[in-house]
Amino acid sequence: MSKKHIVVLGLGGVGGYFGFKINRENEISKKYKISFVARGETYQKIKENGLVLLSPEHSVNQTFPDAVEQHISDVKNPDLVLICVKEYDLENVCRQLKEIISKDTVLLPMMNGADIYERIRKIIPGNIILPTCIYVASHIKEKGMVEHKGKAGKMIVGRDPEHFSADVDWIVDVLKESKIDFDFKDDSLADIWTKYIFIASFGLVTAKYNSSIGAVCTDENQRTEASEIMQEIKRIADKKRIILDEDIIQKTFEKAATFPFETPTSLQLDINSGKENNELELLAGAVLNFGKEMDIETPFTRKIYSEVKAI
Repeated sequence: MSKKHIVVLGLGGVGGYFGFKINRENEISKKYKISFVARGETYQKIKENGLVLLSPEHSVNQTFPDAVEQHISDVKNPDLVLICVKEYDLENVCRQLKEIISKDTVLLPMMNGADIYERIRKIIPGNIILPTCIYVASHIKEKGMVEHKGKAGKMIVGRDPEHFSADVDWIVDVLKESKIDFDFKDDSLADIWTKYIFIASFGLVTAKYNSSIGAVCTDENQRTEASEIMQEIKRIADKKRIILDEDIIQKTFEKAATFPFETPTSLQLDINSGKENNELELLAGAVLNFGKEMDIETPFTRKIYSEVKAI
C-alpha cells in the first residue's frame, strides 16, 4: 500500500502553522508523504532551511517536508490538499488543482469565508470538499518563517454536504496525530457563518473608518453600521437554513469586546496601506452575491462596500 500523499498549498500564516504541525509529526512517524507548494523566495527558503515556525508550542522550530514544489502542476497523485492560499487566489488555484487531482482527492480549504465551499465546488464539481473554519493568530515573519502567538490554532471541520457519508476517518486521524486542536462535525456551516458575521462586519467598518475593533464596539455610529451588516448576513443565513444563535449580533459584539481595544482587522490594514489585493470581495462581495441569488436586500453592505472601494 503506498503512503497517502498530503499536499499543503500556500505557506502563509495559516498554511505555515498547520502545515508545520502535520509535517513535524510525520518526520517522526513517516506515515504519509508530504509536499509543500510555495512560490518564489518562499520556495527557495524552505528548500534550503525547511519551514520555520516560531511558536510557544514547539521547541524545535524547523521542519523539512518530503518534497517542496514551486508549481501545482509538479504535484503528483495527492490524496488530501490543504488549500491555504489568499482568498483572491482561490479560483486560479482551483483551476490548476483540477489538472492534478483524481476523483478521490479530498480538498480541505483553510480559509474563513461564507462562500469558499461554493466557489471551489463551481470549479471542481465532483470531489469531497470539507467546509472548515480556522482560528489562529499567526503571520509571515519573513519568507519561509511563520510566527504564531497566543493560544493554539483551532480548526472546525465539517462533512461535505454533497458527500455526507464519505469516509474521511483517515483525515481526522491526520489532524489527531498532528496534535492539532480541532472539532469534526457533521455540519460546520453554523460555525463558519458565526465567524463570518464577525469578520465581515468588523472588517468592513474598520476599513471604512480606519478604526479598530474597540472603536466599532464603542462608537455609536460604527456600532450601528456593523449591526446593520450583521442583520443582512443573518437574513441570508436564515434563508439558507443555517442555524445561528438568535442573539448572534449581541454575542458578536460581546466576543469583539474581549479583544484589546486597538486590535486592527486585516481588511482595514490592507485597504489603508493601499494594498492592491485585499479581502473586500470575501467580506462584502459574498454577501452581495448571496443576496442577489436569494432575493434578499443588502443595501447596508452594498453602501459600505462602495465606500471602502472608493478609498
